[in-house]
Amino acid sequence: MKMYFSQSSRENRTLSEKEIARNALLSDLEKTKQALEVAYAGFDNVIEPDLIDCYIYEVNSVLKRYKFLLEQAAALSPLPEENTHPSPLNTEAPLTSLIG
Repeated sequence: MKMYFSQSSRENRTLSEKEIARNALLSDLEKTKQALEVAYAGFDNVIEPDLIDCYIYEVNSVLKRYKFLLEQAAALSPLPEENTHPSPLNTEAPLTSLIG
Protein backbone atom coordinates (compact mmCIF):
# COMPACT_ATOMS: atom_id res chain seq x y z
CA MET A 1 0.00 0.00 0.00
CA LYS A 2 1.40 3.36 -1.01
CA MET A 3 1.47 6.24 1.39
CA TYR A 4 0.29 9.45 -0.20
CA PHE A 5 0.93 11.65 2.79
CA SER A 6 4.46 12.45 3.72
CA GLN A 7 5.34 11.87 7.32
CA SER A 8 7.86 14.70 7.15
CA SER A 9 5.02 17.20 7.00
CA ARG A 10 4.14 16.44 10.61
CA GLU A 11 5.91 18.29 13.33
CA ASN A 12 8.52 16.08 14.92
CA ARG A 13 8.39 17.48 18.39
CA THR A 14 7.96 15.64 21.61
CA LEU A 15 5.50 16.72 24.24
CA SER A 16 6.84 18.01 27.50
CA GLU A 17 5.73 16.48 30.78
CA LYS A 18 3.60 19.55 31.46
CA GLU A 19 1.81 19.17 28.11
CA ILE A 20 1.24 15.47 28.72
CA ALA A 21 -0.19 16.18 32.17
CA ARG A 22 -2.38 18.95 30.76
CA ASN A 23 -3.69 16.70 27.97
CA ALA A 24 -4.43 13.92 30.47
CA LEU A 25 -6.26 16.39 32.73
CA LEU A 26 -8.35 17.69 29.82
CA SER A 27 -9.16 14.13 28.81
CA ASP A 28 -10.23 13.30 32.38
CA LEU A 29 -12.39 16.42 32.46
CA GLU A 30 -14.13 15.41 29.24
CA LYS A 31 -14.73 11.85 30.50
CA THR A 32 -16.08 13.18 33.79
CA LYS A 33 -18.39 15.57 31.97
CA GLN A 34 -19.76 12.66 29.94
CA ALA A 35 -20.19 10.56 33.09
CA LEU A 36 -22.12 13.42 34.66
CA GLU A 37 -24.44 13.59 31.66
CA VAL A 38 -25.03 9.84 31.89
CA ALA A 39 -25.73 10.05 35.62
CA TYR A 40 -28.23 12.89 35.14
CA ALA A 41 -29.91 11.00 32.30
CA GLY A 42 -30.19 7.91 34.49
CA PHE A 43 -31.61 9.95 37.34
CA ASP A 44 -34.21 11.49 35.03
CA ASN A 45 -35.40 8.08 33.83
CA VAL A 46 -35.87 6.05 37.01
CA ILE A 47 -38.85 5.79 39.32
CA GLU A 48 -37.64 3.09 41.73
CA PRO A 49 -36.67 4.72 45.07
CA ASP A 50 -33.49 2.65 45.45
CA LEU A 51 -32.34 3.60 41.95
CA ILE A 52 -33.13 7.25 42.62
CA ASP A 53 -30.86 7.08 45.67
CA CYS A 54 -28.19 5.34 43.59
CA TYR A 55 -28.22 8.06 40.95
CA ILE A 56 -28.19 10.81 43.57
CA TYR A 57 -25.01 9.31 45.02
CA GLU A 58 -23.54 8.87 41.55
CA VAL A 59 -24.28 12.47 40.54
CA ASN A 60 -22.77 13.78 43.78
CA SER A 61 -19.70 11.60 43.32
CA VAL A 62 -19.11 12.69 39.74
CA LEU A 63 -19.69 16.35 40.68
CA LYS A 64 -17.01 16.11 43.37
CA ARG A 65 -14.59 14.55 40.88
CA TYR A 66 -15.41 17.26 38.33
CA LYS A 67 -14.83 19.99 40.92
CA PHE A 68 -11.49 18.44 41.88
CA LEU A 69 -10.37 18.25 38.24
CA LEU A 70 -11.41 21.86 37.62
CA GLU A 71 -9.33 22.95 40.62
CA GLN A 72 -6.38 20.98 39.24
CA ALA A 73 -6.83 22.63 35.83
CA ALA A 74 -6.96 26.08 37.43
CA ALA A 75 -3.78 25.37 39.38
CA LEU A 76 -1.95 24.20 36.26
CA SER A 77 0.01 27.06 34.77
CA PRO A 78 -0.74 27.86 31.12
CA LEU A 79 1.54 26.59 28.39
CA PRO A 80 4.15 29.01 26.97
CA GLU A 81 2.29 29.63 23.69
CA GLU A 82 -0.79 30.69 25.67
CA ASN A 83 1.19 33.46 27.42
CA THR A 84 1.96 35.34 24.18
CA HIS A 85 -1.51 36.87 23.77
CA PRO A 86 -2.51 39.84 25.92
CA SER A 87 -5.58 39.51 28.10
CA PRO A 88 -8.73 40.79 26.34
CA LEU A 89 -10.35 41.81 29.63
CA ASN A 90 -11.42 45.39 30.13
CA THR A 91 -9.49 46.85 33.05
CA GLU A 92 -11.43 50.14 33.22
CA ALA A 93 -14.01 50.74 35.92
CA PRO A 94 -17.49 49.70 34.75
CA LEU A 95 -18.90 53.24 34.86
CA THR A 96 -15.96 54.67 32.94
CA SER A 97 -16.46 52.21 30.11
CA LEU A 98 -20.22 52.95 30.00
CA ILE A 99 -19.88 56.74 30.10
CA GLY A 100 -16.76 57.13 27.95
